Amino acid sequence: MDSQFYHTGSLSQFIKGRRKALGLTQQDLADKAGVGLRFVRELEADKPSMQMDKVNQVLLLFGYKLGPVPMDRERLINEKS
Repeated sequence: MDSQFYHTGSLSQFIKGRRKALGLTQQDLADKAGVGLRFVRELEADKPSMQMDKVNQVLLLFGYKLGPVPMDRERLINEKS
């Protein structure tokens, strides 16, 4: 896995895209990750509050884990002004 790879979309887009690329249903993903179907649905719906350990269970299937991603700090500051 390339540690310099950063997905520029949302986490929900990433999960859904990887799941579909592997031909998995939401139920398949839930079963393989050991989480509930409702959790997968909420994750793909971009629910704002998710349990990090469960998100990591899902990401692990794709060879990823949650971590800090660099952002343009100046742009963020200017957007709030």
